[in-house]
Amino acid sequence: MSELFHTYWKSYLWSDGYHLTGLAMTLWLLVISCSIGFLLAIPLAIARVSSNRWVSRPVWVFTYLFRGTPLFVQLLIIYSGFASLSMIRHSAILWPVFRLGFNCAIISFILNTCAYTTEIFAGAIKATPFGEIEAGQAFGMSQFTLYRRIILPSSLRRALPVYSNEIIFMLHATSVAFTATVPDLLKVAVDVNSATLKTFEAYGIAAILYLLVTFSLVTLFRRAERRWLAYLQPQKSNHRSSSKPQDQRNFDVESEY
Repeated sequence: MSELFHTYWKSYLWSDGYHLTGLAMTLWLLVISCSIGFLLAIPLAIARVSSNRWVSRPVWVFTYLFRGTPLFVQLLIIYSGFASLSMIRHSAILWPVFRLGFNCAIISFILNTCAYTTEIFAGAIKATPFGEIEAGQAFGMSQFTLYRRIILPSSLRRALPVYSNEIIFMLHATSVAFTATVPDLLKVAVDVNSATLKTFEAYGIAAILYLLVTFSLVTLFRRAERRWLAYLQPQKSNHRSSSKPQDQRNFDVESEY
């Protein structure tokens, strides 16, 4: 395995000499999809918890659609299905976007992670303690200020443990991008296997790299949880070691009489 990695390490990590490949491409897919999906999920989550059905119902349909179908199928529809439509192929605006596998992979990943993240944030918003909202209303905060100062900061902190699982899931989900000819980490492993016929070594290297990135993400999120969720941890009672128990103090007082 070490000899194989020594030969193809550059392709596995960042480039084949011409394009971004391997681990760098996988991380690039992850960063773009999760960043845009995060930004889109915040307003959608607010709409999802709205009491207005005309606002919440379309968001529910969107999340139900993309959470109820496999990501692989979504990618195939966007990459292969849209390309078969004449209105897409003859569009001067849409065809340059959908003819590239990278763009199709990014679009499918953004929509998928946005749907899951929307439900995660919506659940956290619903779980906001009413006392916090009532306190903000007592200060005369508007609905916008209430969300900006109290509800969203509190909800995003509480959603952090669940959202970390979504990030790790998306890291693993980027492996389907190779079906759209995107040279991600799995695509490099497939090409190395085809060139050398060393299946265990080729895919084993990819698995190790996925594990290293997953471990790094878990460590990063655990540190973030300890910092931003510290107020949820049980506080240790601080008693002076020199103070006497109550029974002992009572005994001392009685002994004086």
